Amino acid sequence: MRNTSSIREPFVIGAVIDLGYCLDLTDMGCLSEIRQSYEAMRDAFIAAGKILPINKSLGENADLLLRHLDCAVIEYEHIINEKAKVKSFDSVRGVFVEGAELFPGGGIREKNHIQICVRNPNCIKGYFLPRVKDDRFSNPE
Repeated sequence: MRNTSSIREPFVIGAVIDLGYCLDLTDMGCLSEIRQSYEAMRDAFIAAGKILPINKSLGENADLLLRHLDCAVIEYEHIINEKAKVKSFDSVRGVFVEGAELFPGGGIREKNHIQICVRNPNCIKGYFLPRVKDDRFSNPE
């Protein structure tokens, strides 16, 4: 637990989520759109004499965990869509490859994960506290 956190007893909740109209960062079309948003944002920053945000590592970790640039580009994508009066994304899904290689030369890392950002609260169909495992039965893998 982080010392700066106000959370003293963390717990897990489950949710049933429909991603709806998703900005899926595993989809080639969405990635192309994000590249265009980056280029438009970069050009706007240059024209305004501003410096682009950058992704940064945290402490001695080599992974870029503080994703200021990535976040800014995704937010810019939403702004572009809003100004163009096109359908807003309900959610964003991205894959993050982080951590050390699991084995030499491999692309699988220790901390690979998927993150989902739900922008439209109506995509959350329900939430729950996961039930406690019943030790009288085996736990399916």
